[in-house]
Amino acid sequence: MINGKKVVVVMPAYNAAKTLRQTFAEIPMDVVDDVILVDDASQDQTVSVAREIGIKTFVHRQNRGYGGNQKTCYRQALGLGADVVVMLHPDYQYTPKLILAMSAMIAFGVYEVVLGSRVLGKGALAGGMPLYKYVANRFLTLVQNLFLGRKLSEYHTGYRAFSSKVLLTLPLEENSDDFAFDNEMLVQLVYYGYEIAEITCPTKYFPDASSISFRRSVKYGLSVLMTTAKFVLAKWGIRRFPIFDPQGRTLADPAERKEGGSVVLVEHRR
Repeated sequence: MINGKKVVVVMPAYNAAKTLRQTFAEIPMDVVDDVILVDDASQDQTVSVAREIGIKTFVHRQNRGYGGNQKTCYRQALGLGADVVVMLHPDYQYTPKLILAMSAMIAFGVYEVVLGSRVLGKGALAGGMPLYKYVANRFLTLVQNLFLGRKLSEYHTGYRAFSSKVLLTLPLEENSDDFAFDNEMLVQLVYYGYEIAEITCPTKYFPDASSISFRRSVKYGLSVLMTTAKFVLAKWGIRRFPIFDPQGRTLADPAERKEGGSVVLVEHRR
């Protein structure tokens, strides 16, 4: 706990068996109360490794996509009574050592959202981010800052910390189940007026770290531009979209929390 607030780390996993141990080993368990891993029908030994480590693991019987995985992560964290939820990728691309700093900013009520930015400082290129991804990151971030009226260093990091209030309030069930989920969530935060903090985060690109293909990167980039256009149209009152609807489906909606037999809790060791 930090300042009496329960901190839960969630890890959306897909084929992360080679990097999971290393990632988990650096989580500061003196301040983290629970760690949850949601496996999105991996084809490797991710679940077995997680069980051996002792991580509370939930398994999707069928692949739901990156966004669908996050929705399960946040539901389960909220179900444990989390006050602060940190999303950490289990591929060791982001350092777990920043969890304390990111969580404290929320636990002490300074911010509701904190991002680990790869772009502040020299992190991205120094850490091996492919040049085309860096250029695309900078272009898309420039476009979104212009249209959203913010000055974030990037909108595409996967290292994020949220208050439970944010996760219960945003209509996250209306978001994509694919990679567009991340960007939609940040745009929703801007739409609803939340302040977003950033902290410099070193990053590592190496063979075992997960990374989407060039084709999927292009698809993601187009989805970012589409989400930005929706934001502008919604702000100007020209058109309404479910992701910006205050009455949209949230993770707190009982109808959406019924997982049925599609999510399985795997017995874990301590």
